[in-house]
Amino acid sequence: MRYGWMMAVLLLAGCTKEAPKPEAAKAEAKAPAEAAKTPGEVRLDAAMVKSGNIISVEVDKRSEPLVLRVNGRLTVNEDRTWHVDSFVDGRVQQMHVNVGDRVSAGQVVARLHSHEVHEARSEYQRAKTELAKTRSQQSFAQRTRDRLQRLYQLKAASLEQTEVAESALRDAASAVKNAEIEVERTRVHLVEFLDVPAEDHPDHKPGEFIHEEDMVPVKTRNGGVVTKRDTSVGAALKAADEVLQVSDLSTVWMMAALPEELLGKVRVGMSAAVRVQAYPDEVFAGRIARLGDQLDAETRTAPVRIVLANPGQRLRPEMYGAAEIAAGGTAEALYMPQGALQDMNGQAVVFVDRGEGRYAVRPVRTGRTQGELVEVLEGLAAGERVVSRGGFVLKSQMFKSSLAEE
Repeated sequence: MRYGWMMAVLLLAGCTKEAPKPEAAKAEAKAPAEAAKTPGEVRLDAAMVKSGNIISVEVDKRSEPLVLRVNGRLTVNEDRTWHVDSFVDGRVQQMHVNVGDRVSAGQVVARLHSHEVHEARSEYQRAKTELAKTRSQQSFAQRTRDRLQRLYQLKAASLEQTEVAESALRDAASAVKNAEIEVERTRVHLVEFLDVPAEDHPDHKPGEFIHEEDMVPVKTRNGGVVTKRDTSVGAALKAADEVLQVSDLSTVWMMAALPEELLGKVRVGMSAAVRVQAYPDEVFAGRIARLGDQLDAETRTAPVRIVLANPGQRLRPEMYGAAEIAAGGTAEALYMPQGALQDMNGQAVVFVDRGEGRYAVRPVRTGRTQGELVEVLEGLAAGERVVSRGGFVLKSQMFKSSLAEE
């Protein structure tokens, strides 16, 4: 049965099976317990070290600017996101866009069949009829007033009759003005609010309602990308129901969780460098826009919002990212060559050079990279020497020994 690599390391006491020299054999005979105390160690003679081109370097401690690291996910910029709603009750007859489509300001994205269109047109026609009626009454009042004025001049009508006719004309003019206002109100409701023609199309037959010019268009107020769609053809909507969401993705937000102990080191306006898995070698510049006012009771973290420029709109909502925040000041950090890292069953390890051909495998946890160097967060101490070249030879020797022992 084969064990995991760590079990193999623990069982491994040496990888070479060469016949020992007489003096070496005596040393091993005197201290067999010492060899048993060094599990996870690969031993090579000088010839194998040379042939394997194994080179070791010292882990270096440096003073670096203090950088805080937080993880989070990308979301849309809510300040640049708009919800496109239905402003009437109706049924969706047409949908013209899907999630991911780019739209421009004022673009028609859907059309609704709504009884409000027919009711508004009926109201408009009633207002026009009333206007015609009041204008006719005004015309009659005008003729009556003019006739009574002539009769009054001929002493055939009284002053009172003339004044009554004058008052009736003023009332008729006021009624006309009110009727004109009502006609304009109902017309504006149709043309500007519902965005349909005020008059029904002359070619439409009675009872025909499903015509494009009779449907209420749903338009975007701003341009962007459709990031959410909440309805489909045939759906019944109420006024204020959301049809879709449009976002300007030229900037995005990163919502990160800041540990409680780091709150005092972060403030609004600080810069942040963000990396995402899709573009591991690229840094996106951001700025802290807001710190949360309340901690999460379980995680003891506060939300922090980072605004990121999104050139080319390559950053997508729901991506995961890691942000480095320059907090000011300096901190000491350990660095080693990236070539020292080896992978064993998904675990990052290095070979520590103990001298005299002895190399111990050790798990490490790494941080950021700087050129060919990588930061060591856990697993090593300053001054220790690690194999920067030839680590694969040591790993092969270790697995050979593991297989031989099994």
